[in-house]
Amino acid sequence: MLELHTEIQYVKGIGPRLAEWLQQKNIHVVEDLLYYLPFRYEDRLNPRSVAELRAGEMATVIAEVRSSALFYTKSRMPIFQMVASQGRTGIRCKWFRGDYLRDKFKPGQIVALYGKVEKEWKGKGLEILQPQFEIIGEAEDLDLEDASDFESLEVGRIVPIYESAAGGKLTSRWFRRILYGALKSLSPDLPDGLPPAICRRHRLLDRRKAFEQAHFPVAGESFTDLISCRTPAHKRLIFEELFFLEVGLELRRRKMRAQAGISFQLNDRVREAIKKILPFHPTAAQKRVLKEIAQDMQQPAPMRRLLQGDVGSGKTIVALQAAVIAIENGYQVAFMAPTEILAMQHYLSARHTLEDAGYRVLLLTGSLEEDRKRSARRHIAQGDVHLVIGTHALIQEKVEFNKLGLVIVDEQHRFGVMQRAKLMKKGAAEPDTLVMTATPIPRTLALTLYGDLDTSILDELPPGRTPITTRKISDQRADEVWQFVKKQVATGRQAYVVYPVIEGVASDQPELELGGTAKTSKSGLKAAMHMYDELRQKIMPELRVGLLHGRLDPDEKDAAMRRFKEGEIDVLVSTTVIEVGVDVRNATVMVIEHAERFGLAQLHQLRGRIGRGSAKSYCVLMTGGKVSPEAERRLNEMARTQNGFEIAELDLEIRGFGDLAGTRQAGMPAFRVANLLRDRKLLELAKTEAVKIVDKSDPEITESDYKQIMSHLRNHWQRRYGLVEVG
Repeated sequence: MLELHTEIQYVKGIGPRLAEWLQQKNIHVVEDLLYYLPFRYEDRLNPRSVAELRAGEMATVIAEVRSSALFYTKSRMPIFQMVASQGRTGIRCKWFRGDYLRDKFKPGQIVALYGKVEKEWKGKGLEILQPQFEIIGEAEDLDLEDASDFESLEVGRIVPIYESAAGGKLTSRWFRRILYGALKSLSPDLPDGLPPAICRRHRLLDRRKAFEQAHFPVAGESFTDLISCRTPAHKRLIFEELFFLEVGLELRRRKMRAQAGISFQLNDRVREAIKKILPFHPTAAQKRVLKEIAQDMQQPAPMRRLLQGDVGSGKTIVALQAAVIAIENGYQVAFMAPTEILAMQHYLSARHTLEDAGYRVLLLTGSLEEDRKRSARRHIAQGDVHLVIGTHALIQEKVEFNKLGLVIVDEQHRFGVMQRAKLMKKGAAEPDTLVMTATPIPRTLALTLYGDLDTSILDELPPGRTPITTRKISDQRADEVWQFVKKQVATGRQAYVVYPVIEGVASDQPELELGGTAKTSKSGLKAAMHMYDELRQKIMPELRVGLLHGRLDPDEKDAAMRRFKEGEIDVLVSTTVIEVGVDVRNATVMVIEHAERFGLAQLHQLRGRIGRGSAKSYCVLMTGGKVSPEAERRLNEMARTQNGFEIAELDLEIRGFGDLAGTRQAGMPAFRVANLLRDRKLLELAKTEAVKIVDKSDPEITESDYKQIMSHLRNHWQRRYGLVEVG
């Protein structure tokens, strides 16, 4: 009998060599194998004969490969064609850009094909374009005239389709057979961490049955529910995964709150100091958020708070107010930013806000000369400095704080967990931590990614800000756009022009800024350096045009930004290096070329560089060439709304969770079954149940149930998942 903890090599049909291949897919024990769920299902309940097929219908066909070949169109696009038949009746299958299939099919193979049947373009017959397919076996092994010769795993049922492994050596068919055998050999006493009371309350299948039915659906199961992961089997496995995730997060939150921290005093003197630095009357949202932060800082447990705010919502001034609380209590503050440009922006802003009140602010970045670094480190260690702003240089071993009380991390998703932890350990006591992001994170994602943090949201823009008019336009009308830019500059305003790449290159080496789409000169993308020359020499020679990109050294970047901020540059040509932290209130125009190449979150960040003053601002999304339906949707949404949280939800829907807000770098758990966008209701349900478990407030949960949950958390869930934490 197999147990969940049995090493994968001992499953029948695997062995040591194949086990090594499976480990590349994070499959180490039987439990991992059972969680390797089908990524889709194929309806092979009633395979059709070729003679029965009709144009316009979706159909599954089991047939024998007769021939295959690769053709090229006049535009050199490769088309792969394969002919499959049942006896003398055949059907043609075509894959556009199908050169990857060149050696895939051999005459005599039996294939299962699934797709939409169409009439041939220039013929009388039928064809299937871009069919999903699976090679089932060889013709000599199978008799097409007798369906009983097919194993029940392959036809006559809804068939699970798995992602292949080991470069295609372990096929979907191989996984079906291995999983079928593993489930048959599985011990009947499968450990189940979910208490019976919760299973009854939410009508959840038992764990073993859920695994069996997720891999091999029972007769009569809704195909629609299967492909949308809405079957009872999927619901059980999804809920279980989210439940243990939320229990783990809740335990971590309680553990963090039990740590000894700094209890800051908030008396009249501190309140007056906060009021003294305010450059404008705060919004209701800023007052509410500062109150939440201040209440946290007064507690003896370390503050762990996430501050979300859309671009331009005033996060920085709130962070500086929190810094004043720590400084007035005799502590130092560290403010870490991901780039030198952003660190410099914060440094200039902090000096402008704080120095008149007598607070000493210092900048520490990697590009400073060594003697200036030594001097900065000495002042930090002696406590001569109240606020230190910097990049990764702050976490170097040589940097020692005299009395660190508050850590502020901006655009925190760009930092790894260990980097944040290193900075926090520089305090004698555990410092309070405020992490900020201008990338709006949907609540469902924030619940999980930052489930051990308290969240504050700045959902109100400061007074005087005007909505930004956003327009989508083809680059065929570029002359109109440049005329508009000139008119804006003539009224005393400034403009950004953004490109996805720095320069065209002859090799295949991408020339990109962080977050761009990897394209070379072969793609035909306009590049910042080329267009900088084009704009200043030919298109708008009468204007002062500047250039900013990631390859400039820090001094050149600072000089370009300073000149733009001081009005010495009319039009700043840039890459995405300006997407965060750049604040020039006189800039009212943002032209983004090849806007179809940018993601929604990035477009929103770039647009946030304008509209920061009271003057009317304009964002022009200029497209080049053919725009895909998905890109069209992104650009239409950008033109429709400025609400960052709406945009984040849509971005999540379009792109999934892979890279949203840097979640991969930030340590987002790699879910095996759950999808936070699709399963948000189950996430809320799981969180509610998890809180009751940790609180021990559910009368139906016995002490034995509680111990079982904790045991399962340690032995199954913790082995697989790590969580994002601030330190």
